[in-house]
Amino acid sequence: MDGERIFGIILMTFVNLLCAGIFYGIGVWAQKRKEPMHFYTGTTVDPKTISDVPSYNLENSKMWKAFSIPFWLCAGCALGSIWAESLMTVSIVFLCVGCTVGIGWLICKYHKILRKYKIR
Repeated sequence: MDGERIFGIILMTFVNLLCAGIFYGIGVWAQKRKEPMHFYTGTTVDPKTISDVPSYNLENSKMWKAFSIPFWLCAGCALGSIWAESLMTVSIVFLCVGCTVGIGWLICKYHKILRKYKIR
C-alpha cells in the first residue's frame, strides 16, 4: 500500500465521519429544541403554525439521523478498504448515494413532515 492510497483512506474516513457526525448532531439538536426545527438556512418556522411541536421535532430528528447513515457507512467502508480494496468502491457508492438521492430524500421528507404538522 502506497502513501497516496493511505492518504485517500484517511481523508475519505475523516471527511465522512465529520459529515455523519454533523448530520447526526443536527438530529440530536432537533430533538432537544423547544421551538419548531427549521430546515433551510436562515428560515424559521412559526410555532403557531405547527400543531404538535415535540412530534414535529422528533420526526425532524429521525430524518436527520437517517440521513447520516450513508456517511457512517461510507467512512466504515473507507476504513475497511485497508484490508479489502473493493470496499473503497463501495464507500464511493455510499457517498454518491448520500449526496444525490439522500439530499432529494431529505427535501421530500422534510416537506412531508411540514405538511403533516402545519396548521391550515
